[in-house]
Amino acid sequence: MSRPDLFDEIIECLKMQALDSPDTCLSPEVRREFYADVAKPAPPPAHSRRTMSPGCAPQRFSAPPRRSPADSAPHVCSAAPDSAPPAGGKDPRNMSWRELAAAVASCRGCKLCRTRTNTVFGDGNVRAELMFLGEAPGADEDLQGLPFVGRAGELLTRMIGAMQFNRAEVFIANTVKCRPPNNRNPEPDETEACRPFIMRQIELIRPKVIVMLGAVPLRLLFPEVRAGITRIRGSWMDYHGIKVMPTFHPAYLLRNPAAKADVWKDLQLVMAVFGKKHVPGRRA
Repeated sequence: MSRPDLFDEIIECLKMQALDSPDTCLSPEVRREFYADVAKPAPPPAHSRRTMSPGCAPQRFSAPPRRSPADSAPHVCSAAPDSAPPAGGKDPRNMSWRELAAAVASCRGCKLCRTRTNTVFGDGNVRAELMFLGEAPGADEDLQGLPFVGRAGELLTRMIGAMQFNRAEVFIANTVKCRPPNNRNPEPDETEACRPFIMRQIELIRPKVIVMLGAVPLRLLFPEVRAGITRIRGSWMDYHGIKVMPTFHPAYLLRNPAAKADVWKDLQLVMAVFGKKHVPGRRA
């Protein structure tokens, strides 16, 4: 008989705790959708929602043209990966946004280039104050060349909506820009190959807050942290002056809906940074 998973035991303990009533201005429809598959008491009536204006007009990024499976063989790069710097040797730290996107699209820095259909650079507002950083593309993302477009992406969109943002206002990226075969976790050399790209993305966007989704971005941005995502989630971290909130990946929430209660607490902390919080005694 297999040993019980420690993480599952933690989740079972958390499920026994009563859910706190979030003091935030959400419509009942949004809250019901976010908690669609979590058994919990009915939430109290929500206060009317305030209109929030974004800090700047969204500028959506247009990635290079994407391939379809019919356009080319599954092996996109014809040669073995090498360690040569992308874009003719130019350091990613000195690249413009478009140069960086082109470098990612042609990257041969690790073995994932052999099996990808498309690289997945990122999507959203290039001047976003809020950035979501995931782990690696899945099958749907590999086909479309966009991050979080599968089932986990649908849930992330609902999470963003529950935070009173929309996808056009934020920027979404993955730690690794190519899909690992069979959706396995990225290997250390693959993460390291993509490190200069995601670091430059963060530097160019300079968000106010980064929400890290899962353990892979946690290990990338904070390699010195030994604690896992289960222990560290919900605790503010600092990355070169940027506030960072680690939480569970949406794909984990699809397998463990009860963990949405913890993620919602984490997201409310992020909302408070942007003033998206109900103020008692004040009309919305």
